[in-house]
Amino acid sequence: MSRIAAKFSELAKNKEKALVTFITAGDPDLETTETLILELERSGADLIELGVPFSDPMADGPTIQLSSERALSAGTTLPKILTMVKSVRGRTEIPIILMGYYNPVFHYGIERFVVDAAAAGVDGVLLVDLPPEEAGEFKAAADRQGLNVIFLLTPTSDDTRIGKVARLGSGFIYYVSVTGVTGARASVAETVFADVEKIRERLTLPLVVGFGISDPAQAGRVAAVADGVVVGSALVKLFEEFKGHELKARLGTFVAELKTGISGN
Repeated sequence: MSRIAAKFSELAKNKEKALVTFITAGDPDLETTETLILELERSGADLIELGVPFSDPMADGPTIQLSSERALSAGTTLPKILTMVKSVRGRTEIPIILMGYYNPVFHYGIERFVVDAAAAGVDGVLLVDLPPEEAGEFKAAADRQGLNVIFLLTPTSDDTRIGKVARLGSGFIYYVSVTGVTGARASVAETVFADVEKIRERLTLPLVVGFGISDPAQAGRVAAVADGVVVGSALVKLFEEFKGHELKARLGTFVAELKTGISGN
């Protein structure tokens, strides 16, 4: 059983929902990322998504775009991210998912990437611009290495797309709660709740909801209908405001509040 499957099984047994936290790898540097992975886990994160910085992040709003720019300016590369994951893996078993775009993986080499990612201790990969219809080669290579391939569903996904994602996805399914780019929102769209309940009926994998969830109250509302929630931009925003020990403390406090917000669902 993969770390991702084991984590969701453990949470379900305890009647808990997953808190998935997103930060950009290499912002402000990879040494800090390694430290913060451990802090996120200590504070209550159940799974961690590491954003792979890319120069043309079309699905990301300004907060994560700026975070990617800071990481790239610090010299962050995909090989260096894998080295960092391998280093931190000796101190934690928390599931780690790389989230990003297909271009860096393509240039790295698909087969080489999946072998190196699995060896480093990566558990899953989510490439936002690689739909299931075009993911055959990548998924086959990832399956051979035991890497979960996570696909997105959106409010505009039709029955055909939902069926493909349900059939091809592994680890969990990521439901994008809003149309448009990433970024914290003032509220969660009311349509999300009915949409999530409808989609869950067609899935055997856990369904997590992300994009726009920005505080513990929103996370709690979404966790009432989903198997987990993803919080990204609201965390990444802290990297603009704080550094060093204060950043670590602020992240830890916020993640603990988010975990409390989804408890009891």
